[in-house]
Amino acid sequence: MAIAKAERLMNLALCLLGTRRPLSKRELRDSIEAYVEASGPGRAAGSDDSFNRMFERDKDDLRELGLVIETVEGLDGEVGYLARRDSNRLPPITLDAEEAAALGLAAKVWQQARLAGAASGALQKLRAAGLPEDVDPYEAHGALEPRIPVHEAAFEPLMLACRDRRPVVFDYRKASAVRPETRHVEPWALECWRGHWYLAGYDRDRGAERVFRLSRITGRVRSRGTGFTAPVPDVVTVRETVASWAGEIADRSARIRLRTGAGYPLRARATAVRELGDGWDELEIPYGHGLDAWLVEFGPDVVVLEPAELRADVMDRLRAVAKG
Repeated sequence: MAIAKAERLMNLALCLLGTRRPLSKRELRDSIEAYVEASGPGRAAGSDDSFNRMFERDKDDLRELGLVIETVEGLDGEVGYLARRDSNRLPPITLDAEEAAALGLAAKVWQQARLAGAASGALQKLRAAGLPEDVDPYEAHGALEPRIPVHEAAFEPLMLACRDRRPVVFDYRKASAVRPETRHVEPWALECWRGHWYLAGYDRDRGAERVFRLSRITGRVRSRGTGFTAPVPDVVTVRETVASWAGEIADRSARIRLRTGAGYPLRARATAVRELGDGWDELEIPYGHGLDAWLVEFGPDVVVLEPAELRADVMDRLRAVAKG
């Protein structure tokens, strides 16, 4: 069905781009095979409504893809449509070596993701639009090999849901939970933070914004086409939300005991370190959301001293791990 729709959109775009005068709905209906088939034999009752809905959706989809479609009312009052070539032609694109290198670097980032084909295609389109032949965007910074690995199966359906503004349903297992729970989410954006992918969105069950780590999503992501009920914040706010939930924004301090010779990432963040003897040190580290999940990763090498709520959160997570 996706192929059939793509073919229908392509035929509609070609008709609108190839005409020198506005084409009415009736003319477009008779010119595109998919519309003729949708009308049924003899244009049965209700076929006009079906065609009108299909045509309006296709027209909106083409406009969303960037095609400029004009609506013109003729002398007889009939509405026609066309896409003028001069309105849909890209201006000359000129990129210097640094700009081309930046685009090439961005494309190489996605080589391990499902977006690799799209990134490569974008560079090919830039070549066709005027990117100088003597500029190789892949070689300008050959010493750099950036990567954003995407191994989670949930990435692609969530990326499409964020783009299309479609609510989703998935099973999610919190770090402190034994079993996953079903979550109904209006997805806002995906963010890569410290090598992990996070989804920021509105949790309908809890009536508040939430951040979900993709590696904890189990099973299949299902779409629910019921529209968003909460406003979508701007991208800056989303990034700040992810940073906060990932433990990067700290507004307090915590005291922990750390085994000597262990936990070097914790030592790098410590604001104060004191040797206790007997193979232990005492550290003061910034405390923000998500610190409990990070401390659990160090297992028996870490003991939380204060605050009490952080110690309780770490204990809950350790109990959940012990239960399997």
